[in-house]
Amino acid sequence: MIKKDEVFKIGMFNKPHGVKGEISFTFTDDIFDRVDCDYFVCLLNGIFVPFFIEEYRFRSDTTALVKLEKVDTAEKARMFTNVDVYFPKKYADEEDESEDIPTWNYFIGFKVKDVKHGELGEIVAVDDSTMNVLFAIEKDGEELLLPAHEEFMVKLDKKKRLLTVEVPDGLI
Repeated sequence: MIKKDEVFKIGMFNKPHGVKGEISFTFTDDIFDRVDCDYFVCLLNGIFVPFFIEEYRFRSDTTALVKLEKVDTAEKARMFTNVDVYFPKKYADEEDESEDIPTWNYFIGFKVKDVKHGELGEIVAVDDSTMNVLFAIEKDGEELLLPAHEEFMVKLDKKKRLLTVEVPDGLI
């Protein structure tokens, strides 16, 4: 049985595309394209279930069309509409050896800790609609917007998915 602490959310399946079982997939992290893992984990009725990927193709920076094994009709694909998609952490660890950070969206799901203020919460979204990219951090139902700036980053622990920052006074 797959547990929540063994996976992290990378996106959501949208609606079926065409009649052969393809599903539109909106993702926040394209790790499935960067590491060698041939399945996604979907949250269905409160249970994490693995589904093998037959093929996928990108439509944009944040969307792809995915064909899962044994999902070969629009009716079967419709069962995945609005289903959260997760990725196994054990495969993400392979990427940890690299120093590269592909996009700001990579940080979604990371916990953020400030040197002075302690635990700030978890990054739930990245706002890159303006020149200054912002992390949307959620803690106890409240949202904090923090500039995503390399100068503020003190330490990055990819295994623990923890970002330690030192934010200037007045921003928190």
